[in-house]
Amino acid sequence: DRNKAINSVKSSWRKAVSYIKDTTYKLILLDEIIVAIKLGYIDEDEIINGLNLRPELTHVVLTGRGATEKLIDTADLVTEMKLIHHPFKEQGVKAQEGIEY
Repeated sequence: DRNKAINSVKSSWRKAVSYIKDTTYKLILLDEIIVAIKLGYIDEDEIINGLNLRPELTHVVLTGRGATEKLIDTADLVTEMKLIHHPFKEQGVKAQEGIEY
């Protein structure tokens, strides 16, 4: 249900912004947020504006494939992962709740 997914992403983003602005948090991890942007669930500019609210020494990690040049240019650090060994491929292990999603 696309509408449910969009509402969930937007609700989660509002909560994330409260963490981003709070000086007691030094690291915020937004897992697969780049995929949510790519799927059109949330606007990239909204994410960038929220990231600009972070206090000095607060780190925000965005994960997911397919970041745009605009998002990459906004970031302090960008890395790309490459599969070396993973149980999905070698052992047929399915995605696990709390780990992959």
